[in-house]
Amino acid sequence: MARIVVALGGNALLKRGEALTASNQRRNARVAAEALAPLCAGNEVVITHGNGPQVGLLALQELAWPGEDAPLDVLGAETEGSIGYMIEQELGNLLPAETPLATLLTMVEVDPDDPAFADPTKFVGQVYDEAEAKAEAASKGWTVKPDGDKWRRVVPSPLPKRIFQLRPIRWLLEKGTVVIAAGGGGIPTMYQKGTKRLVGVECVIDKDRATALLAREIGASVFVCATDADAVCLDWGKPSQRAIRWATPDAMDAYSFPAGSMGPKVEAAQDFARATGGRSIICALADVPAAVRGEKGTTIGTVPIDDDGDGDDMAFR
Repeated sequence: MARIVVALGGNALLKRGEALTASNQRRNARVAAEALAPLCAGNEVVITHGNGPQVGLLALQELAWPGEDAPLDVLGAETEGSIGYMIEQELGNLLPAETPLATLLTMVEVDPDDPAFADPTKFVGQVYDEAEAKAEAASKGWTVKPDGDKWRRVVPSPLPKRIFQLRPIRWLLEKGTVVIAAGGGGIPTMYQKGTKRLVGVECVIDKDRATALLAREIGASVFVCATDADAVCLDWGKPSQRAIRWATPDAMDAYSFPAGSMGPKVEAAQDFARATGGRSIICALADVPAAVRGEKGTTIGTVPIDDDGDGDDMAFR
């Protein structure tokens, strides 16, 4: 039996170009459950998920009422509940009836001195023209930046420092529960300086980095980033494109990947492998069971899978 933590990418509940409707999310949750159900047989499994589009929609709904605020920590908690409910129900329809499932609202601590607070970069919410964006920023204390030919609000994306619900997650796993936790990178919180008062924070924590921290802290042996790409590739979109079959974390240091897509996943995978000696896997959602068996996706680990005997620390498909 392995302890496995799986981070579902945003496409798990909303594919690119799809309308953000309950029926679309339900259908995609069912697809995700079908991919993950085989993994739950005989393993201890924790599932995390993205929540970007869902938070954006909730923010727009709340802003429709003048005077109402839409703090990101509260929106994160709302989406952890709603998305977790869908995943939990669809998995429950596939797993044996006696399999317990639980969705856990998960707070994650960030450091108030994290450099990200000095340079917000994460786009959230609706688009504006420049004048509208600057007016919103002036009235609400936002930071806004250009996003293509439009403007949007930006918030910090600090590193996760601590996950508060580790003990109940461990307790549930020990009782054979499939756990859904730390959705959207967790509910962002921090201690007010000089106090022991915990408060919510207007920021967004990267889901894959938070999931890697969770996997490390609960002693997982496998960390999976399920995304819409079959594997990590070099020279993406070029005739020389190559999919990485396996690599050591140090071998991956020689390459850079886009900050807005594969970059955080690769960094999180490297961090987990280095810290634990376990395996990190990046693969398509439908390929998760096969990727855990070493048949698909990209595996990053400190012990290379030297199946051709050449002694290299990276191999390609």
